[in-house]
Amino acid sequence: MNLIIKNGTLVTPEGRVKADLGIKGEKIVAIGANLKHGDAEVIDAKGMYVMPGAIDVHVHLQLPFCGTVSADDFVNGTKAAACGGVTTVIDFAIQKKGGSLIQAVQDRQAEAAGKVCVDYALHAVPTDWNDRTAGEMVDLVEEGHTTFKMFMIYAKSGMMSDDGALLAALELSARTGAMIGVHAESNSALDLLIDRFHTPELMKKFGAYAHTLSRPNFTEWEAVQRAITWADVTGGKLYIVHSSTGETADLIAEARADGIRAYAETCPQYLLLDDSVFLRDDGHLYGTCPQIKSKEDSERLWEGLDYGDISTVATDTCTFTTTQKAMWEGDFTKIPFGLPGVETMLPLMYSYGVGKKRITLEKMVQVCSTNPAKLMGMYPEKGSLAINSDADIVIFDPKVKKVLTYTDLQTNCDFSPFEGFKLTGYPHITIARGKVVGKEGKFVGTVGHGKWLKRHIGEDI
Repeated sequence: MNLIIKNGTLVTPEGRVKADLGIKGEKIVAIGANLKHGDAEVIDAKGMYVMPGAIDVHVHLQLPFCGTVSADDFVNGTKAAACGGVTTVIDFAIQKKGGSLIQAVQDRQAEAAGKVCVDYALHAVPTDWNDRTAGEMVDLVEEGHTTFKMFMIYAKSGMMSDDGALLAALELSARTGAMIGVHAESNSALDLLIDRFHTPELMKKFGAYAHTLSRPNFTEWEAVQRAITWADVTGGKLYIVHSSTGETADLIAEARADGIRAYAETCPQYLLLDDSVFLRDDGHLYGTCPQIKSKEDSERLWEGLDYGDISTVATDTCTFTTTQKAMWEGDFTKIPFGLPGVETMLPLMYSYGVGKKRITLEKMVQVCSTNPAKLMGMYPEKGSLAINSDADIVIFDPKVKKVLTYTDLQTNCDFSPFEGFKLTGYPHITIARGKVVGKEGKFVGTVGHGKWLKRHIGEDI
């Protein structure tokens, strides 16, 4: 062993145990009391929790969008992850119309090569459904890209997959074991409602609040309902990304009770904020897609995490600065959608989930690490504290108290949607494949330490 974590409390979804943890190279090699350290480096974790590193399965780094590019690139975005106790991220590779899906993945890997500070994987995003695309999806699964994402919106920009494409992809899922992630919003209904509010008079009257008025809850849950139908008839594996409504939690719960292979993620912004943010003078800063909903939706999503209706927490990190957000110039349809989040996910979930007794510490580890690893085909290498698992570990200090402010964060964003939130508990040390990469909110690792992960078929949970 070259590194031993002593005197901490190990936390997994199954419970807690006081034990030492030994690391050799990139792997966990020993768990027990009073491990002998010899020449090994020792980290004293007395009074702290030792947990598998968080896994953010939904980030958009250096993403071209809305005439600009998201401000956190592969280097700084993964530095921010390390500072926040996140040891693995999953980004996206988007197919161009008329282009190859495999080429899109290769191009995105080339963008990330040598730049990532924690491990990463990619969801391939088919946008041009045809026989070649379907065949390439099969090839990608064999190469270790075992998850995909499809959009039920963005028809005008050429990114939408219609019901036929989604049905065919879920049939492919049933054959190959791959999982189909879906951005579930109803394109035609959204276009109709957005056009209704997209007038000079109404935009002047409502400002950024027109964003929420034009996207009532049914624009999400109607699409979720349709996607669940296609998962049911095909036997495919469905994953609803960034669920924002209480109705989505209800629909997923019903589907799972009926034996349908349907899962859902939610994000801290949907758990901790509500749509009153759009009434603020800076309400445009909070624009996301789907948008932040009501307090009642937030409470149902918390319940969904606690009950198991919602399987994972991710962030949908897509960082735009105040200057980039100002591109909207009063037109809610031109807001660059996205928020920073990968760096603050874990402390927020601890402070406002565990700390407010909405979920247990064990549940937090489950939805932020173990469930993502299982669903995305990375378990038990990731999301686990076990012999031979990767030494991806966060040592979390529950005693730290601080007020969240963007100036303390690694992100390139010049604001935080959670500015002023009071935190109790923060990552003390982040270890990625045996190397310390984050310490007390600062990046101390090496650019390029992270690697692409070849994944296997994910588990049903």
